[in-house]
Amino acid sequence: MGQQNVTRAGLLGWMLFDWAAQPFFTVIVTFIFGPYFVSRLTSDADYGQAMWGYTLTVSGIIIAILSPILGSIADATGARKPWIAFFAVIKITALSALWFAAPGSPLVIPLICIVLATIAAEFSIVFNDSMLPKLVTEEETGRISNLAWGIGYLGGMIVLIAVVALLAGSPESGKTLLGLDPLFGLDPATGEDARITGPISALWYLVFILPMFLFTPDTKKTAISARAAVRSGLRELGHSLLELKQREGMLRFLVARMIYQDGVNGLLALGGTFAAGMFAWRTVELGVYGIILNVVAIGGCLYASRLDRKLGSKTIVMASLICLVIATLGIVSTGPGYTLFGLLPLSTDDSGGLFGTAAEKAYIVFGLLVGIAFGPVQASSRSYLARSVRPDEAGRYFGLYALSGRATSFLAPASVATITLATGSARLGMMALVAFLGLGLLLLLMTPYPASKRA
Repeated sequence: MGQQNVTRAGLLGWMLFDWAAQPFFTVIVTFIFGPYFVSRLTSDADYGQAMWGYTLTVSGIIIAILSPILGSIADATGARKPWIAFFAVIKITALSALWFAAPGSPLVIPLICIVLATIAAEFSIVFNDSMLPKLVTEEETGRISNLAWGIGYLGGMIVLIAVVALLAGSPESGKTLLGLDPLFGLDPATGEDARITGPISALWYLVFILPMFLFTPDTKKTAISARAAVRSGLRELGHSLLELKQREGMLRFLVARMIYQDGVNGLLALGGTFAAGMFAWRTVELGVYGIILNVVAIGGCLYASRLDRKLGSKTIVMASLICLVIATLGIVSTGPGYTLFGLLPLSTDDSGGLFGTAAEKAYIVFGLLVGIAFGPVQASSRSYLARSVRPDEAGRYFGLYALSGRATSFLAPASVATITLATGSARLGMMALVAFLGLGLLLLLMTPYPASKRA
């Protein structure tokens, strides 16, 4: 089974899935709702970060257990779109319910909604990613994967800009970044500017996954019952796990990716909450910070889309990981009046306005390194695997790929949360991410490229 005949509209529809999905990660998890949860829904920011970390931990465990099974079932049944539609209903419903997460309300409701939305988002990505090897040639996978990721960041940035420019009012003035009254009469004092991001992300996802359903070809559905599909999927999963013993390069890649993706996930999920706790950034500051990172991320993905074809996916992933290690060390070493663990003292004067202190500006500089790298490290990892598998086994291996991204995903946020609670320092908690990124990089150094090649 090889590539399908795909029209330009069909390929664009597949790429628009990233455009549709990214606002959830950009606006909800990283820059707006996550920091709102940490700084506004709880009275203690360190406790809030720990609870947020444990929420991501629960999601990661469930995703790790079920992703490879669902990927194998997808190979057995053929069709991917019905699964994406099923999980879209869950994701859209959960995101819409975040509107009710007002200050003083029980934490359990937004926690459950985030768990459900994260699970649905990640499972949808498994099925969407597994379509890639049948849509483009092996030579084009890196370019298309990075372009799609860049388009996704553009979508996330547009939603982020809309939030800070039109919806998020300053607690002091009540005006948005453009000096306007927030649309819909949103009240920043009750967190409505952050809570509205749930319904907005849900609507954005609903609208922009439609081109994929309308124009992108799906594998033909096989005539198999649900029970038979589950049995077949579990059997294929078992076969894949046994097969990894003979595919040493693939096993090494999946283990390396399992470790470094934990660090990436933790950095994306907790970087905004860390800044919110340290600098007391609110929705406007976090939104502008996110916009800056997304602008850089788009450029990083576009540039990496060309380099991936010339240098190979492995080189792009390794360079990105080095950049992320440096950036994480810089972020955790920065605080009011210093950076680089105190080796570089900074003025504590506040010039007023956005990012008025020198420490905040230093934090943004290190954040730019994150922006450059966190798109290519994920997009080129996806093309690394796509170049290493046959189209007819893509579902189960992308299921294992999702497993490798989530199997120990509870370890990074749980490590950050546990160290934070034990030491009372979010800074020491965030240092755990450096270990995940560094160890994953070392293992990737010893991995063949493509992963199907003998070491």
